[in-house]
Amino acid sequence: MSGENQVISVDPDLYSAGASYPDDWQSETTSIGSSIYRGLMENGRRYQSLRNKEYLIPSDDQMFDSYEAGHLVALVLDSDRENPLFRAPITKPEHILDLGTGKGTWAIDVADMFPDATVRGVDLFPPPVTWMPPNCILEVDDALQEWTWQSNFDLVHLRIMIGSFDAAEWDRVYKRIYDNLRPGGWIEQLEAFPQIDCDDDSIPADSTLRTWGPNMLACGTAAGRECDILDTMAASIRKAGFVEVHEKAYKWPIGGWPRDRRYKEAGTVNYQHWMDGMEGWCMWLLTKFGPPQPWTKEEVVVYVAKMRAELRNPYYHGYQRARRVWARKPFEGEALPTPDSMPHSSKPPVSDSQQRR
Repeated sequence: MSGENQVISVDPDLYSAGASYPDDWQSETTSIGSSIYRGLMENGRRYQSLRNKEYLIPSDDQMFDSYEAGHLVALVLDSDRENPLFRAPITKPEHILDLGTGKGTWAIDVADMFPDATVRGVDLFPPPVTWMPPNCILEVDDALQEWTWQSNFDLVHLRIMIGSFDAAEWDRVYKRIYDNLRPGGWIEQLEAFPQIDCDDDSIPADSTLRTWGPNMLACGTAAGRECDILDTMAASIRKAGFVEVHEKAYKWPIGGWPRDRRYKEAGTVNYQHWMDGMEGWCMWLLTKFGPPQPWTKEEVVVYVAKMRAELRNPYYHGYQRARRVWARKPFEGEALPTPDSMPHSSKPPVSDSQQRR
């Protein structure tokens, strides 16, 4: 079994399962002094100032640490592959775009992998990096504005963009990606679901952890930025005109509780992903939309502290669902599926083994 149907075996050895976790998984932080990095301060967190519309995720050192941990979780869980960075079947790309690049780590890694390709990482806030490969360009731009890059891309990559856009904006972004890919080029998106699940009922029904998903989903709906993109992105990508749509489902453990070495490693890093990321993920949403009414900053801080305390419990075997979708822009003159032959979103997607190489 694989993906969402796989049951992750629990490691009975609490010491090796991570009964205690380090407070800091990185020994260095980045100092940002330039005024271009100041952004907008709210509730003690820094947010981007490029787009007039408020953005729910902060752009500060703590959130960049969380991005780094999330990148490592994705790498670990695909570490059995020769290329753990993406699954789109491209071998000699010339131009690659990473939308929502965050700290730029994915773009930098891909630029190292393909030294003859130009890799662009784009976000609303300047990535705090001091070095990058000569073929990697990190830019500040808004994907909702007109795209002005001269070359069409072989691959456009998106990751953890939950809550970034409303439904109409997502349609616009997917159309922009489609229009700016070369014929036969690929889109690939990886998202994680904002809910903590558990297969063995080790997390009590009345725990704070059980409230996280419903709170985030309710806030996203109230904000007009649905947080269920993990379950809707494949249909949206297909709607934009892409073909050969593939999906890969994952379980991302939270904590070192799994018995399997790879899941244990991923869970230990994902634990830090959550510890660093939770306050930033929920501060804007909860102080703006509740539920049932807007919270104070202090209420959010207490809520996150309770979440962190429960995540430290090695007897709680929590995980979050994640999914990767990759799809191709049709070649010129390629016969496209008719509406009657188009697969419904409820039907199984193309499997890895069916993918054309």
